[in-house]
Amino acid sequence: MEPRWLRILLGSFFKILIPGIIYTIPLTLVSFALGLIIAIVVALIRVSKVKVLDKICWFYVWVFRGTPLLVQLFVIFYGLPNIGIKLSALPSAIIAFSLNIGAYASETIRGSILAVPKTQKEACSACGFTYVQQMAYVVLPQALKISIPALFNSFISLVKDTSLASNITVTEMFMATQRIVATTFEPLLLYLEVGFIYLMFCTILTYVQKVIEGKLSVSDTGTKEASA
Repeated sequence: MEPRWLRILLGSFFKILIPGIIYTIPLTLVSFALGLIIAIVVALIRVSKVKVLDKICWFYVWVFRGTPLLVQLFVIFYGLPNIGIKLSALPSAIIAFSLNIGAYASETIRGSILAVPKTQKEACSACGFTYVQQMAYVVLPQALKISIPALFNSFISLVKDTSLASNITVTEMFMATQRIVATTFEPLLLYLEVGFIYLMFCTILTYVQKVIEGKLSVSDTGTKEASA
């Protein structure tokens, strides 16, 4: 006969994993994709030095980097209904995570854009490229390549941060675990189990990150050898 703790772990594993596949992974992917779009737009505005837009973007980054993600979730889900804006839990989580990622990633991308040698921008100007063409064809592709390690770290962090969505009733992995804990009264076992599942997700993503960075490193080496 199996011990009780083993029955609980085996019985709850897929009950925790399935919400992770249905909610946690899609929530992470959608939020990161939207956040990345926001980040690119904000970074391009900030390096363009258009004063009014730059100030607006600076304020957005300042607010979302300076306040806790949990507070942002509560403001959007619980606070906005007071001014007539009612959103369900999942869209609220996507908006909060996207805006949060956008603020952090915009600084990463902005720094990467500034890291692209000015000589390349000058060469583009000499060839008659407009500012938009310079950014689209030369500067931004290189900046995104430089940003990949930091952006991937943000993506992995977002996987773990999605657990905060349980506070606004999104039934992702952590909330599923809390519900099982409420019926089994085994918080230690179950929280260790959900932690293990998060760890496995992040371990897989870390491996993917290493593979991508390895390929980029090889391509950079090949480019340097070709230019030499």
